[in-house]
Amino acid sequence: MKFLHIADLHIGKTLNDVSFLPDQEHILSQIVQIAEEENTDAVLIAGDVYQRSNPSAEAMAIFDKFLTKLVQIGQKVFIISGNHDSSERISYFSSLIRTSGVYVSESFTGTLQKVRLTDEGGAIDICLLPFLRPSSARRFFPDKEISDYKDAVQAALMSTPIDPSVRNIALCHQFITGGEISDSEEISIGTLEQIPSSLFDSFDYTALGHLHKPQKISKDTLRYAGSPLKYSFSEIGHKKSAAIVSMPKKGETEISLRPLHPLRDMRMVKGSFSDLMNEKPSQDYIWAVVTDEIVAPDAKLDLTAVFPNMLKFTVENSRTKADCDVDISSQGLENKSVNELFIDFYRLLNGGQTPTDMHMQVLSDVLSRLEGKTHEAD
Repeated sequence: MKFLHIADLHIGKTLNDVSFLPDQEHILSQIVQIAEEENTDAVLIAGDVYQRSNPSAEAMAIFDKFLTKLVQIGQKVFIISGNHDSSERISYFSSLIRTSGVYVSESFTGTLQKVRLTDEGGAIDICLLPFLRPSSARRFFPDKEISDYKDAVQAALMSTPIDPSVRNIALCHQFITGGEISDSEEISIGTLEQIPSSLFDSFDYTALGHLHKPQKISKDTLRYAGSPLKYSFSEIGHKKSAAIVSMPKKGETEISLRPLHPLRDMRMVKGSFSDLMNEKPSQDYIWAVVTDEIVAPDAKLDLTAVFPNMLKFTVENSRTKADCDVDISSQGLENKSVNELFIDFYRLLNGGQTPTDMHMQVLSDVLSRLEGKTHEAD
């Protein structure tokens, strides 16, 4: 049996009002191609299919197209809901689409949903555990003390019989202790959400979702697929991939990674304004860091001629090592008062610090004198 493991599609994601739908459609088509080239038997999608619990029609259409292509090339598909998904919406029509080989987790009812497949190596059980909150688990385990995510997941696993004689796969969307997080994930503060990896020792492979960096936790067979695209600048260094998992028989698991190539990369460019203006034009999602000591107010606007998809602009020089992301677009300039423009300009040159009351009073005095001169001229 051979699987392709992905997670955290976040279809419908936007960043700074920029839609990732074209990028997501591109990468999902690439995943279908990989499944076909690798001749996999099934695709495991470990949660966060959508960015919002109430996805747009466009986002749903892209996922529907993706599933249709997978079924057409003979893939079975296993899907669980993540913390961004609505379990009810994800599982809508689940009974009907199961006839096409698409298995979707339904709302948690106290035990893991299980699907058994067979091949030359015998039986293989696939257990579906959608994102589980303590509040959702308590109603099904009134006799257990469930105070955190570990208690909730442990109760769910203990209520589900696992046959140790067959190959067992778990799909899970939780934060496993030791995982490396990114800025684009919604993780609870502290250790409340962390779950020890030992809870999954009964499984031959655990297909994880929730963390956006592809990584293994404690062993090769406990793995986060990672998101197929970079969704924050903290992910610049990530190498996105799809995991190919081969399990010919019990006790034998081979894992390889197929790199994913985005329509547009997300990266940082850093240097003087003139150097950045001389860069090769790019459609990538850019964080531009300008290192000049004096930066013109229209620097950000000028750089969009080279980087039309620039999402972040930072000034870094001897006077500042902090972000100074000021809206200096033409539209922003037109909609701002003189005071607001002065504050933006002051922040740009002073590392994001706002002018003091004394500075603003000086500005007010200057404007008053200028206004007086204008009246005298009239």
